[in-house]
Amino acid sequence: MLHTSQPTISEHIRNLELRLECQLFDRLGRSIMPTLEADILYPRALAILDDIKKLEEEVSSAGKAISGELIIGASTIPGTYILPKIAAAFKLQHPGVSFEIRTNDTAQVVNSVLSHEVLLGIVGAKMVTKKLNYHPFIEDELVLAASTKRKIGPTITTRQLQELPFLMREEGSGTRKTIEGFLAQKDLDIDQLDICAVLGSSAAIQEAIKSDLGVSIISRYAIQDGLAFHQIKEIPVEGLPMQRNFYIITAKKRTLPNQYQAFFNSMLNQQ
Repeated sequence: MLHTSQPTISEHIRNLELRLECQLFDRLGRSIMPTLEADILYPRALAILDDIKKLEEEVSSAGKAISGELIIGASTIPGTYILPKIAAAFKLQHPGVSFEIRTNDTAQVVNSVLSHEVLLGIVGAKMVTKKLNYHPFIEDELVLAASTKRKIGPTITTRQLQELPFLMREEGSGTRKTIEGFLAQKDLDIDQLDICAVLGSSAAIQEAIKSDLGVSIISRYAIQDGLAFHQIKEIPVEGLPMQRNFYIITAKKRTLPNQYQAFFNSMLNQQ
């Protein structure tokens, strides 16, 4: 049954007896009789073999089942305005999953993936590192936004931006890094703007715009409510289109568990 020779079986038994420091069989001429120690060992050995089989089945099924916790790091815009809808749709298809979305600025999300605190991140700007894969995700557009109460022309030049009170995101924000890149194309440094306030979230910037504290370059996703209720207006900046990609980031040397891989594929299908 085992496709093993009798001498090999005998050797295995001898090795087991040496390991356990007891005799498992009494040799009675051409027959053998199990000892008391063998009677104790046999049912326990069967239970161990059953446990090994169950473990193999569980490990095998773990690679196929789409269930378990998904911890996702995300910068403010995708974490607040994009991921919740995608997560809700994914959970409808796979009720066995649960989500934790950790919202931070881009630099913190990148660090959490590099330190393996999270396996997936979504950010709005690329940071210089060779240890991460950046996968283009949903496109976004940054716009100059102002309160509908503010008197300002229908369009504006990049030089006129310096004349406006500006609301800016904090250092480490992907939006801020992207704004710096766009302004640099027009030989304009962020320090040349009249920054009247630095705020830690896009929601805070939207509220400050509504109150006419200042203007800001911000994701259209973040001001949808303000636009819909005519509290905020867009002002095109001449010669400065500001499209960007959000990116899904993963560590190059990490393998995604099955539920993460399925969610990753689901996000790529949103493009």
